[in-house]
Amino acid sequence: MTTHLNLDALAPGGRRFDSKHFRSALGQFPTGVTVITTRTTDGRRIGLTANSFSSLSMDPPLILWSLAKPSPSMADFVATTHFAINMLADDQQHLSRTFSTASADKFAGVPCVDGTGGVPLIDGSAAHFVCRNVGQYDGGDHLIFIGGVEEYESFGRAPLVFHAGAYRVVSPHPHSHI
Repeated sequence: MTTHLNLDALAPGGRRFDSKHFRSALGQFPTGVTVITTRTTDGRRIGLTANSFSSLSMDPPLILWSLAKPSPSMADFVATTHFAINMLADDQQHLSRTFSTASADKFAGVPCVDGTGGVPLIDGSAAHFVCRNVGQYDGGDHLIFIGGVEEYESFGRAPLVFHAGAYRVVSPHPHSHI
């Protein structure tokens, strides 16, 4: 089921955003870096880098992520029954670049195991979530995917973070008492 947004209501008075400045402002919010993976209906492994991941609901356990509509992987992700969110660890910046670049086999040399539905789970990640593909929703120039979390594992590794156009690592706040 796809729900459509009234995008005309988002820009009062017909005002247009400066997309470059808008993207820069959004970049002030640090995000984790993930690789979303699945198997196609013919069994191929596919994956892409995304920082559009977010938790959605604890009960039931749901997550969301979004994919640009012109993506060559769009039809495969819409058709799949399962996908995995692989949260990259702080030493996996190279995987972020690998999965954000067009390649015949992005998985070459990447150690993985198969999760439910055959979805590739990347070894060494900070965490992974295996999700049932429960729906997609129109989100302007992106399609928003909702995943019902069926399995997850956290490995206690520091995550890779993206902020202000650059990869970052997290560190404890100097005033934190946790």
